[in-house]
Amino acid sequence: MPDQRTNFIARLDWLTIILFLVMVVFGWMNIFASTYDPEGAGSLFDFTQRYSKQFYYILTALFLAIVVLTIDSKFWSFFSYPIYVLMLLVIPLTLLIGREVNGARAWIFIGSFSLQPAEFVKFAAALALAKFISRFNFQILKFRTLAIIGIMIGLPMGLILLQNDTGTALVFLAFILVLFREGLWWEVLAIGGLAVLLFVLTLLVPLPVLLPVISVIALGITWLYQRNLKFFFTGAGILGGLFVLAWLTGRYIGKEFSLTYLFFIASVIAFFISLLIILRKKHQPLLLILFTWIGALIFIFSVDFVFHEILGDHQQSRINQILGLESDLLGKGYNLNQSKIAIGSGGFFGKGFMQGTQTRYNFVPEQSTDFIFCTIGEEWGFIGSLIVVGLFSGLIIRLIILAERQRSVFSRVYGYGVVSILFFHFAINIGMTIGLVPVIGIPLPFFSSGGSSLWGFTVLLFILLRLDTDRYEVVS
Repeated sequence: MPDQRTNFIARLDWLTIILFLVMVVFGWMNIFASTYDPEGAGSLFDFTQRYSKQFYYILTALFLAIVVLTIDSKFWSFFSYPIYVLMLLVIPLTLLIGREVNGARAWIFIGSFSLQPAEFVKFAAALALAKFISRFNFQILKFRTLAIIGIMIGLPMGLILLQNDTGTALVFLAFILVLFREGLWWEVLAIGGLAVLLFVLTLLVPLPVLLPVISVIALGITWLYQRNLKFFFTGAGILGGLFVLAWLTGRYIGKEFSLTYLFFIASVIAFFISLLIILRKKHQPLLLILFTWIGALIFIFSVDFVFHEILGDHQQSRINQILGLESDLLGKGYNLNQSKIAIGSGGFFGKGFMQGTQTRYNFVPEQSTDFIFCTIGEEWGFIGSLIVVGLFSGLIIRLIILAERQRSVFSRVYGYGVVSILFFHFAINIGMTIGLVPVIGIPLPFFSSGGSSLWGFTVLLFILLRLDTDRYEVVS
């Protein structure tokens, strides 16, 4: 009869472990290629070389993985909250004793090594969120529940923002995907998409153009809430009728108004008519439209304030470059421009291992960390890039399968927390290297150099693998 140790090894998800090992090894190869200098090259024992440090980070990560696998699954559930609180307390400590690097005070230095505590807050937050959601009689649609979840996610975000590390702070927004799996309305995602659209439009177009857009958004949200197309078309018809009336009035008085101005007039009149009806009849759908209209207007002004008063010049510049409002190829847009050149120069099959000129000769800043995908694109070409995307896609799909087969709610929610974090890093990191999203400075999991990120992602992943070995048990 097989012993307990044999059963444990058999229950491990070896496909995920193999994907992890392949990605780590491939990542190290690209770090080596992007940082190797034939003239000043040292051995693997030379800690002045980044690839040497990364080699030992990998060995340490493998040791951490083994340690995590030896810890009982119930430990991670029982100590979820203490781990979360402990990790939160380390962030203020970093602000006190940490050293500033690239404008962010997020690293604690120990000799020649540095540690970024914020990387470990991710798995701690995933544990705490899983513990909270797995409690008895959990109801996600209650205001109190959503408020607590908002605090749990917002606290680490706020503390990390104090370090001026915007990229890492934004990662915690990925947990909203966990909430959708647990029953949050999909309409919230639609509203979030509308907010992103409104954010972009606020930076691109003037206020008179936005007012009609706000009216259409308000009608759309009301339709999502009421599920009544008749009301939606009635509202759209009224807005269109007011537009025609404004146009006819202009023709009558002999003035030619622009379409933007006519929409502006129609929206304002519709707003005051809605307000009058609400005051007299307390019409609920119109009240929703009114609140949406006012909320969108407040959002527009808050975007303008945050963009110009809170974001730094470099952050404003990155967003402007993505939106095509600014071009500075030799200044603030240098990183992104060189990144595109490096990836594009790789062609279909790439230049070959250690043959990339853009990355090896430091044309691309941070080519072994945040911009490691440039090395992949240049040296391995479209085929290599496709393989990397395939590895991440395969890993994420596999982790979703692992999460769904858990009997324990805690394990399932934590699994989706892992999926959310890895997907956010993967999508944003590659997106920023090819110019689809602003450069916010987050690593590509298992590929970018750095001990903290590799250790953090390893612990994050292997806690799930440990929970999966007890997938038929209820971990609480």
